[in-house]
Order: sequence, then C-alpha cells, then structure tokens
Amino acid sequence: MTKKIKIAMFLFISVCFLSISVYYLIFGGEYINVVATEPELHLSSTSLVASFSRDEQTANDNYKNKVVEVTGSIKEISYLNNRSTLILEGNTKSSSIICDIQPNHKMKLKKLKEGDTITIKGVCKGYLKDVILLNCVLTNQNTNE
Repeated sequence: MTKKIKIAMFLFISVCFLSISVYYLIFGGEYINVVATEPELHLSSTSLVASFSRDEQTANDNYKNKVVEVTGSIKEISYLNNRSTLILEGNTKSSSIICDIQPNHKMKLKKLKEGDTITIKGVCKGYLKDVILLNCVLTNQNTNE
C-alpha cells in the first residue's frame, strides 16, 4: 500500500472511532424508563442552566445521568428530522435547555405554544452551551392562557 492510502485509512478509522466515542458519551449508558422513575431533583429551568454556567464539573456531578424534573417557559418547539424537541428558557439568552421529547408525547406537545410554562421530566446528559435532557415526558402543562 502506498503512503497516501495508509494515511487515508488511518484518518478514516480515527474519525469512526471518534464518532462512536462521542455518540456513547452523549447517548450511551443504560436506558432509564423516565415515566416509571421518580425524579431525583426538582428545578426551575433558569436555576439548572445557571448551575452549569457557574461550575460545569460540579453540575455534572449533581445532575448528569439523573432523572430531573424541570419547570420553565417554552422558548421554542421543533419537529425537525422526525424528532420532537422543546427548548426551555435558561438564565441567559445564549443558554437554554434542549429537551428531546418521547414520541408518544408528540400530541401533548402540539397543544403547547411559546411562552407557556410547563414541567417536564427527563435524563440530564450534560452541558454543551445548552443543558441537554433526553427521553423527556411532559408531567404538567401550566399554559399561560
């Protein structure tokens, strides 16, 4: 094999390994049934984002891979790529909470609008400029009507 082919193969394998590592870092771990699990913590969306903004390592120790219940105001609702995503306002304009909603809660999500205050429960996966909650379910709808 030529030197260029060896370098290309090395780069390809490195990119594959890195992609798999990032996937398991964000989405890996054991499955948690959010519906059947009692939340370990009850927080406002602004206080959760503030915790990560202030000290990410301590916040990861306190919240990562735990079922949390969060109450906050809806900033945006999205249905891209066959996924239902809800974004809750954080303590600043640049940070918020991205909530990946379970597919069976899509009809409940369609009844909501920006500005409504809701409570959701999900698994906190960490902070990437925004706090990430996966496998979320709506636990309370306090719409501002």
